[in-house]
Amino acid sequence: MTEHRLPGGRSFGAVRVGDEVRRPAQPWTATVQTVLRHLEDAGFAGAPRTLGLDDQGRERLTFLPGETLGDPRPWPAWLRSDEALRQVGGWLRQLHTVTAAFRPPADAVWFTGRPWQPDLLIGHLDASPWNVVWSGDTLAGFVDWDTASPCQAEDDLAFSALTWVPLFPADLTEEVGFPTPPDRRHRFHLLLDAYGYPADRSPIRSAILNRVARNVAVIRELAATGAPPFQAMLPWAADLERSGAETAALPDDFWQRPGR
Repeated sequence: MTEHRLPGGRSFGAVRVGDEVRRPAQPWTATVQTVLRHLEDAGFAGAPRTLGLDDQGRERLTFLPGETLGDPRPWPAWLRSDEALRQVGGWLRQLHTVTAAFRPPADAVWFTGRPWQPDLLIGHLDASPWNVVWSGDTLAGFVDWDTASPCQAEDDLAFSALTWVPLFPADLTEEVGFPTPPDRRHRFHLLLDAYGYPADRSPIRSAILNRVARNVAVIRELAATGAPPFQAMLPWAADLERSGAETAALPDDFWQRPGR
């Protein structure tokens, strides 16, 4: 069958072959496949199904039909809507509920390198606008599960809040399609309300700042080795760093649910 390269995939890339997606296998692919099988067994519909490996050793996944972002600016209206925030928050809650019961194999390998412990769940950790699939008025799911790893709920919520609210500097929010600065407090709490997070949301602040610092450090470290995908991500690292500074400057009451 003819292969069609899919948009995005700055780190690893993917192609579509009929109703399948094929991606280069990584050291953690086998472990992520056990997570995807767990989600399928639990009836979780918002993720692709794993189909094993092809004859080239590539990961095989079912194709999730719908709209994706790719790299266009500005973002489409559906992605900037309040309804998208509600559905993303609900999707994350459902994911965390299902993966809290997951028990990995003893030889599990994770992208983050963080070992699993009984008090952790499995987060997507990149449930951002770049990985969402939208069908009609509904969030169909998220793709690109390479980063799925053991974490606290806050670790997963952090990157979604940063990128969906978004907690970017004004020039970046305008670039992605907000002609005037969005009501970040409203949008942040809409996402966390949909998730069902407690009223004191200050732990998300710390998680965002920690995530930004880790991402920036990893991108720059790997770019320094000469790896082209990560060299191409250096501007994003700089934008992340500015977004972290923007987040750090938000007042304390930003992180408290309005009306509490």
